[in-house]
Amino acid sequence: MIPRIDAQKLAARDAETLNALRDGARGAGFLTVHNTAITPARMRLVLAAYRAFFDLPEDEKRAVDMAVTGSNRGWGGPQSEQVDPQANPDYKQVFDSGFEIESSSLPVYAPNLWPDRPEGFQAIIQAYYCDARAVAMDLLRGIAEGLGLDRGYFDDKFDRPMALLRGNYYPPRPDWAGDKDFGIAAHTDYGCLTLLGTDGVPGLEVLTPQGDWMAVNARPGEFIINFGEMLEMWSGGQVKATLHRVRGTAEERISVPLFFNPNHETNVAPLGSGDAITAGDHLQKRFNQTYVHLQDVEDQTGEMG
Repeated sequence: MIPRIDAQKLAARDAETLNALRDGARGAGFLTVHNTAITPARMRLVLAAYRAFFDLPEDEKRAVDMAVTGSNRGWGGPQSEQVDPQANPDYKQVFDSGFEIESSSLPVYAPNLWPDRPEGFQAIIQAYYCDARAVAMDLLRGIAEGLGLDRGYFDDKFDRPMALLRGNYYPPRPDWAGDKDFGIAAHTDYGCLTLLGTDGVPGLEVLTPQGDWMAVNARPGEFIINFGEMLEMWSGGQVKATLHRVRGTAEERISVPLFFNPNHETNVAPLGSGDAITAGDHLQKRFNQTYVHLQDVEDQTGEMG
């Protein structure tokens, strides 16, 4: 059972809603949330902006190709990611943008790359990025309460977040696709919390405790929430990171996840353990293992095993 959360009731600290949030985080590792500050019309505007970008000729998209940046900023073409080493690279396209710090040399705070077209793309995406982070932060405050922490526990750990906003374009499942071909193969997210907006086209599947793949969907303006490896570790296993995938259907699909992760230097070791694990180190290692253009870097460090 995946709980459906009313964001306004959560902000009001409604006890039943807080309990449902806690149960979803500890159980399925997935939620849906509605009644946020992001309206269906606003979400459709964002989806349309990404669609217009993905519809551009390939040479225009290659002008902002992340493969030449050494970071995850800009366009990633088909098969530019491989989340499951046992599967083939994912056949989707992506566009990534994130939190920028001009004085930083860290790839997780790298400058964004913006295309010349479509008109207004940068403004639409940056405004949404700001508002989506606020929605994600409200959810984390509820999670903090569910963990028995102060409601504001996470606030100062997310004031320079390694928050990555992505547009995913999944084409209709290709004719050549086989058992090892996915829009995105089975994986758990790497960070803390993912806020996923979609166009309503089905595609996302979640692995149940019984070992079955269950479809999860939400209309534009509602969001699918899941939790990542970092928060599972940080919470000492109280929050669950669940395997999920997109196999693809006969319909094209656009989704917009915000991967909401803390400041680079945040210690995300299990609470009370006395250990030290830097959020940035955890996240960069996982990026290096996933992005095809960064895998040579990871190979040189010997960290892929």
